This record gives sequence, C-alpha cells and structure tokens, in this order.
Amino acid sequence: MNTDTSRAPDRGGWSRTQTHGTTRFGEHTTRGQTAGPVSQASRRSRARRWWRRTRTRARSAASRATQTVTPAGWLALAATVLGAALGIGYGWIEAWFIALVFGLLLVIALPFLLGNRAYLVRISVDRIRVVAGSAVDVHVHIENSSRRPALPARAELPVGDALREVAVPFIAGRGTADLPVAVDAAKRGVIEVGPLTLARRDPLGLLRREVTWRDTHLVRVHPQTVALPPGSAGMVRDLEGAPSTRITDSDLSFHAVREYLPGDALRHVHWKSTAKSGTLMVRQYEESQTARAAVLFDSDLASYASETEFELGVSIAASVSLQAVREGRERFIATAAGWLPGRTKSSPDGLAELPSRTVQHLLDAWAELTAVEEPPPIEWLARSLAESRRPLSVVTIVTGSMPDITRLRRTVATFPTDVAVAVVRCEILAEPAARLADGSLYFTAGALGDLPQLQMRGGLL
Repeated sequence: MNTDTSRAPDRGGWSRTQTHGTTRFGEHTTRGQTAGPVSQASRRSRARRWWRRTRTRARSAASRATQTVTPAGWLALAATVLGAALGIGYGWIEAWFIALVFGLLLVIALPFLLGNRAYLVRISVDRIRVVAGSAVDVHVHIENSSRRPALPARAELPVGDALREVAVPFIAGRGTADLPVAVDAAKRGVIEVGPLTLARRDPLGLLRREVTWRDTHLVRVHPQTVALPPGSAGMVRDLEGAPSTRITDSDLSFHAVREYLPGDALRHVHWKSTAKSGTLMVRQYEESQTARAAVLFDSDLASYASETEFELGVSIAASVSLQAVREGRERFIATAAGWLPGRTKSSPDGLAELPSRTVQHLLDAWAELTAVEEPPPIEWLARSLAESRRPLSVVTIVTGSMPDITRLRRTVATFPTDVAVAVVRCEILAEPAARLADGSLYFTAGALGDLPQLQMRGGLL
C-alpha cells in the first residue's frame, strides 16, 4: 500500500499530471493521473444534480397547477382544447367560438389568484376540556403584516367533521381582526379545530388557490357524569388500608382492651392492663379495609339498541369509575382491547386498561373511547378479568339492553364468590329496577339520574 506524504502541484494540460510520493519503505514513487475524465465526471455529476432539481421543481409546479384547477376549470380547459382541435381540423367556426369563450374565461380567472395576503393567523380556544352538551368559544386572530390593506376574503375552518366558513373582513395595513366562532360540543368525543385555510377563487369557480396555516387544537368532550354517594361495598381487609369502625382481634390500628375469652391468642394479651386489673386482658383493633374495584365496560355496539344507549352506558361507566378515583380506591377500568391503539395499556388477556391516575386522565380516556370493530363478547371479557388474578373485591359490569338475563348470569358466574358483582343494563327510558340473583345485583337504568338511586338500593356500586 502506498501512502502519499507530499503532493506536487499539477503540471497543467489535459494529457497528464504527476503526483509524487513515498511508500512506507521510504521509496520515492511517481504516479500519473488523467485530469480529463475527472473533469468530465464532475460535469456529469453537476448535470445530474441540476436535472434532479429541475425535475423536482417541475413536479412541484405541476402539482400546484393541478390543485389550482377545479373540476369546472378542467371542463373549461377540455372544451378549449377540444374546440381548438376541431377548429383546426375541420374549420368549424362554432368550435373556434367555444374555444375562444372558454379560453377567455380561464384567462380572466387568472388575476383573481394573483397577489398574496400577508396574514398572520392564530387560533385560540377558551377551553380544551368540556362536558358533552356545552359549547366552546374559538377565536381566530388575524393580523395583516403588510402595509397595504387586505380586501375581504372567505376562510374555511375545519371543526371536527364539519367545515365552517369564516368571513374575513377588510383589514387595514398593520391591522388586526378577531373573529369569534362558536363550536357546539353536543356529543362526547374529540373535536379537532383547524387548520385555517384561505382560498382565492374566481367568481365562476374555475381556479382556486389555497393557503393554509397549520394551527390546530384538540378539544376533548367528556361524557356527562353524575355524583354518587360514598359507599363501603367491596371493602376487604388490607393492612395498608384505612381504619374502619369494625373491631377485630388482629390488625395494626389499636382500639381498646377487653377481657380474655377462651380461644383468644396469647400474643394479644395486654400485660400491663392484666397486672392492673388482675384479669387477663387482650387487645382489640380497628380493622383496616380497602376496596379494589373494577369497572368492565361492554364496548360492543351490538349490545346496545342505539347510539344514544351506548352513550348512556359510557356515562354510567364513567360515573362509577370516577367515584372510585375520588375515593382513592384501587381500581381497574377496562374495556375490549384495541379501541384506541397507543392510548390504552393492553394486556395479553384482551383487556385494555383506561388510564385512571387522575380524574382528568380518566375523563380524557372516556372522551376518546370509540366502539370496537368485532369485539369479544362480554362473557369472554369477564372470564379474562376473573382469571387475571387481579386482587378484586367489587366488579361493576356496564352493558346495553340487548344481552338477556341468562347471558348476564353466565357472565357473573365467572367471578369467585368472594367478589361482589353488580351488572348495570342501560335501556333508554326504562323504569329503574334492581333485582338480586345468585348473590349479585342486576340493575336497569333508563337515564343517568337513575344511578344514585340504584346505588342507594343495592349498595354495591
């Protein structure tokens, strides 16, 4: 291998150049190179780069041109070309007249696209989280950064699945305009507001030029919920839980002492009290309890008679899970996996856990919930929850009016007997009802306001 340690200048000419160097053994070598092919390769490389840039620019210009012409414009252009071809080929005066008229219309439409409005656009919303049935105030702030006045225009603002037209008034040079837009958040979900698009078009709609400002906002519409009275159903003993009024002989929270009874463990004898009274005395404790609640929501549209009934189920499930979060219970709020990829924490058992660390996270998850395509049946989800070995004490299943009582009993039978199970069937305008079967409660709710009454009756939610 030769390693150059010095480089002599080029001798000039296209025929030959020399490069002097030494090998690693100290031998002096001279290596000849040809400059002509190198320069030709450089020119070819520059030509290829120029061709790539030109081709990219041409494609971009063609794409903008095709987007500028509307369907009516393409029709006018086709009539112009066809009329000119017929006029040239057959000498038809009528064809020349058609080509002249439509060509003139296209030429007249071009000035309407000229110029550029120097707008600075900012979109703001008063709230990014609202409850279904309320409204959101959106403000579009437009500033004319040019010294020249801007003529009135029409802008388009996407709001969810709808497209709102915003009338932009005359704005003087360096002037501003604040345009209010009312957004009706009637349904639960996520509303995307923006981006704003300003379109220039001719009166006949042949040509159209758009300018878009990429300012968007997401408004999460939470489901309607109802406040529930605090309950103690589903409480189980837990040394890390909160003390209760229930007295037990073995726990951590000391309550009082009592006389010894046959069968009491000697390790609970309170020796100081025994020495004072002369009778064996044992300790009593306040039982520490906690509740490990689970809410299982049936996200299968086939289980509900209508979309309104599905939304009622979402509101009831959200109210129950919200009460568990506010009471600080250990909770597991789940539905069928796959209802929102990347948002839920899926598990191998097919259940998707909704984030419930805070009230806001939980309500955001309920706002984003959508029905699952081809979901597993509620029996399968209940069996997966029962076999997941999660420490549960109370389970609330929320479903629609389509599953019958036999199917719901099979669903409840998958849980152990020490787990309190309540099933809430949502049926629009039905009379609130509660029944006890096989140690579980079955509720029928016709409206969201029925839920507190049902909780007072059953005491399990």
